[in-house]
Amino acid sequence: MRACVVHPAGGLRVEHRSPAPLGAGQVTVAVAFGGICGSDLHYHRHGRVGDFTVQEPMVLGHEVVGHVTALGPGSEGPAVGTPVAVHPATPCDRCADCAAGHRNICADTRYLGSAARTPHVQGGFSQLVTVPAAQIRPLPAELDLRRAVLAEPLSVAVHAANRAGDVTGQRVLVTGAGPIGCLVTAVLRHRGAAEVVVSDLLDAPLSIATASGATRTLRADDTDADAWAEPFDIAVEASGAPPALRTCVERVRRGGTVVLLGLLPPGEVPLLGNIAVTRELNLRGAFRFDAEFDEAITLLAQGLPVDAIVTHTFPLADAHAAFDIAHDRAVASKVLLDLTDA
Repeated sequence: MRACVVHPAGGLRVEHRSPAPLGAGQVTVAVAFGGICGSDLHYHRHGRVGDFTVQEPMVLGHEVVGHVTALGPGSEGPAVGTPVAVHPATPCDRCADCAAGHRNICADTRYLGSAARTPHVQGGFSQLVTVPAAQIRPLPAELDLRRAVLAEPLSVAVHAANRAGDVTGQRVLVTGAGPIGCLVTAVLRHRGAAEVVVSDLLDAPLSIATASGATRTLRADDTDADAWAEPFDIAVEASGAPPALRTCVERVRRGGTVVLLGLLPPGEVPLLGNIAVTRELNLRGAFRFDAEFDEAITLLAQGLPVDAIVTHTFPLADAHAAFDIAHDRAVASKVLLDLTDA
């Protein structure tokens, strides 16, 4: 089979690999589409995501959908041929965090296409991927695979919205109009936020945010805009840019909530600690997701307005071109790899 592999010395290669053996309780999926995530882009360009560094060749990708091709002994997964999405996480289910229902922050989680542990967990940008049956989700008949591939990033957005609390009637700021920021916007509007104002430095992503439900968009460098005058109840930082985090802390009301979603650069990042203290702000991290994956699939099947987020599709053989354009936020939002056309 062919796969999209990043190497520790740098460079992305589409190369032949042997399929993983199919063990007891596992399911093999023929991958149809894979979405290129911001973490894939960081691995590609910088060889790392936050504190996770590529130390050995690793298949990228954790946003994948396809069809079941085989079930291992004892597997209770869907029948061969069933269209499915793959939940990318395998928590340990033994630690205190898992027992408390916080499986998304399990320190011993295996996550597709992640260098968080060594050996790295190989990802889903391969023509075949084999995972535990518990990670397989059959898709509703009405949900197209090209739309279903958004299930994983949408799950991140749903979890962030959960961390924000009840948003009904609230005025919310989202910094960053990348795919995650736009998906957060769609979820917040779906849950009844009165206003969702999205900021970014580029116009093209802001137009996608509008299509995803933003009530207003702002250029992040337009500090004179009227919408900045009134404090926000909640802010979701979805860009991973330190200046955007500063904006969130400065622009929420006293007693307001800031959800930190975007992964910041490695090392220390300045934080307006005194403002957080004197205004009694609620600072909440949001990392990955767990059961939100099932809710995301349901939302996609129900027609959540997110189609504008997918801007490009490339065959696996053109992975280099796909990654190059995915890096260009002025042109692209979510870029897909078509692994049926390899």
